[in-house]
Amino acid sequence: MDQNFLKRIADALDRLSPIPLEMPVLEEHDVFLWHANPDHLEPITNVASVDMQLLVGIDSAKASLLKNTIQFAEGMSANNALLWGSRGMGKSSLVKAVHTTVVQKGLPLKIVELQRDDLSSVTRLLALLRNSGHRFILFCDDLSFSYDDQNYKSLKAVLDGGVAGSPRNVIFYATSNRRHLMPRDMIENERSSGINPSEAAEEKISLSDRFGLWLGFHPCDQDQYLEMISGYCEKYGLAIETDTLIAESIEWQATRGARSGRVAWQFFVDLAGRNGLSI
Repeated sequence: MDQNFLKRIADALDRLSPIPLEMPVLEEHDVFLWHANPDHLEPITNVASVDMQLLVGIDSAKASLLKNTIQFAEGMSANNALLWGSRGMGKSSLVKAVHTTVVQKGLPLKIVELQRDDLSSVTRLLALLRNSGHRFILFCDDLSFSYDDQNYKSLKAVLDGGVAGSPRNVIFYATSNRRHLMPRDMIENERSSGINPSEAAEEKISLSDRFGLWLGFHPCDQDQYLEMISGYCEKYGLAIETDTLIAESIEWQATRGARSGRVAWQFFVDLAGRNGLSI
């Protein structure tokens, strides 16, 4: 048989079922990205993490998530956590900042970021992590599901664990703008169109109930917004007259039509650039 033909068949099979790449040396890194097809963990060396002190207006959430994470890192029981609420209020930044803080305390803890579109591969990831001697936060940012999305079933493998049970060395943190992880109009639509309206949407709605720790994030007020910006100025050594800073900050948020941690940071980036500061 033609060798080129056989090679094309082999290449096609590799594309259909790629060979997993070599497992990285977990001891050398604390942060990883999970990729599917082929399955592999990508170590991240330059981590985008914010100082915990710069996350303003979310003190209760900071304390709760840090306590839960320290418990887990020390080998004690801890809950999966859902951070939900307003956009730009530091949900994903808090997860990363908490992990960094725990590692700086000398506690061994890894974090693996998983994209929502790769949830279907989560059982393979869990099998990989289950046999490791390390403890992992499995982190999914901006988690939500549409009407016909079946990935929520894969997420149950993390939260419930199936017959094998959830790995004792893995905890799951997710952020979402939605408390129930799916749009309210879709929930109401499933309830109204189901054969049994009280149960039609129950499977998807109950997914958020499987998170033991719910942390809500709400819009910040003007004082918190200004405090965020002042904190950035102090952190990066940018000296500016207070009245000028307040006036420009308020004007910036007025043009954006919103106040949040993200808007505060975007203003500071602009302010730093105009004042010749590289951040």
